[in-house]
Amino acid sequence: MIYFQDNFLDKELFDFISKDLIDFKEVDAAGKKFWVIEPTDSFNEYMTKRISLIEGCKIKNILSFFRQAKENQDDTWRIHNDSIINNEQPDRAIVYYISDNKRKDLNGTAFWKHKEHGFKMADVDSNEFNRLLIEDANDTSKWQLESVVGHKKNRLLSYPCNYFHSKYPNEFKEDRVVFVMFYKISNERV
Repeated sequence: MIYFQDNFLDKELFDFISKDLIDFKEVDAAGKKFWVIEPTDSFNEYMTKRISLIEGCKIKNILSFFRQAKENQDDTWRIHNDSIINNEQPDRAIVYYISDNKRKDLNGTAFWKHKEHGFKMADVDSNEFNRLLIEDANDTSKWQLESVVGHKKNRLLSYPCNYFHSKYPNEFKEDRVVFVMFYKISNERV
């Protein structure tokens, strides 16, 4: 299930976290360049507690970061799913939109259907998974766009990690700043 919640953080907390998001560092992860800022432990704890309340169960944060895309930076489609993060299989991911939406056209997070594999990665071997990331991830002829959850400042989006997705569109002139978290859901109720 895909869900989102608008006005996720109160204005004071939102303003507090967004004012310091200016010095993004380039990192290379599996041959792909990202521009990120590591969140503070207290922000991670806060987000983990809030998402646990939404999920109704305690969650474990596997990895989180603030991410920036803009003109000539992080501008490929890179349609993918998030199967292994830090040697763990996350259950879900969030995208929390921080930047203003200055675009007039549709933009946000896209969900795709692969013409061979469908909406999510089934049991395929690592060779096929790697081939998909290398050969198909930027070839939109191999995919059918299914839906886009619109970028809205202070909106939290959560979705299963095995769903194929990407930012939408692939290129942004203005900054697109989001907070991303991959997490596992426990059986322990909150």
